[in-house]
Amino acid sequence: MAILVWYFFIKPQDYIATFKINTPTGTVVQTLKTWQTSQDGSQFIAQRSFDFFEHQLAFNDSIFNYHWEFEKLQDTITKVQVNITDINNSFKQRVLAPFADTDFEKRSKRTVMNFYDHLVEHLENIKVTYKGVDTTKSTYCAYIPITSTQYEKASKMMKYYPTLDHFALNKRIKTTGSPFIEIVDWNQKNDSISFNFCYPIKKTDSLPKHDLIKYKQYIGKEAIHATYNGNYITSDRAWYVLLEMAKTKGLAIEEKPIEVFLTNPNMGGVELDWIAEIYMPLAE
Repeated sequence: MAILVWYFFIKPQDYIATFKINTPTGTVVQTLKTWQTSQDGSQFIAQRSFDFFEHQLAFNDSIFNYHWEFEKLQDTITKVQVNITDINNSFKQRVLAPFADTDFEKRSKRTVMNFYDHLVEHLENIKVTYKGVDTTKSTYCAYIPITSTQYEKASKMMKYYPTLDHFALNKRIKTTGSPFIEIVDWNQKNDSISFNFCYPIKKTDSLPKHDLIKYKQYIGKEAIHATYNGNYITSDRAWYVLLEMAKTKGLAIEEKPIEVFLTNPNMGGVELDWIAEIYMPLAE
């Protein structure tokens, strides 16, 4: 009797799906966030760091609740467990489950598999290679301070790159390196970031003024380093690799990544050939 009471009235979900994937937990969560927003009838419910993510999907007259839980198993292996509940017909689903492969179960399986396939495809189009401890290069730069979400980072860069580039060209300012960003604040709860979009230039005594553009000396820092290949929209996937490597190696870090972009996306080409050097500074 106790087992029946638990099954029908206490058990927190109607269906459970699990899988493992060779990528950091942060990458799984970020990919899930963008995937769920693309699903018809999806509504965000809650998130706690990289532990769980919850949303609901509406299918005709039914609403399914998806409670995703994430667990780091080793290095970059993540275990994903999805607890799914039919909000309006939970008791019915539990009665039918032992006797039939219900439409609820079939749809639940399809949805989880759809995300899994999406995640695998995403991982096939990026590459992160950990390089070890390195030092970023000191440089003088013109920069624009920007606030955005992680996902909007690349589009903000594309928006302001012509401003920096044309300003340097028109004012005959000599550039001295590849553009880069330095994160000055990273709110991992809501994925918001504040960063300086920097354009290395030669310092002179009479640099022209601009309403948006500022100047500063960037001081190089000792950092752990990874190379990212892929579309710059998702270059933050390297951040999560560096976070995991820092934990594995017991390194104290500042969670303020630096990204140096060696490829101009405007030139097109295969995205896996795009290169960005990603750094996570060591704590002083």
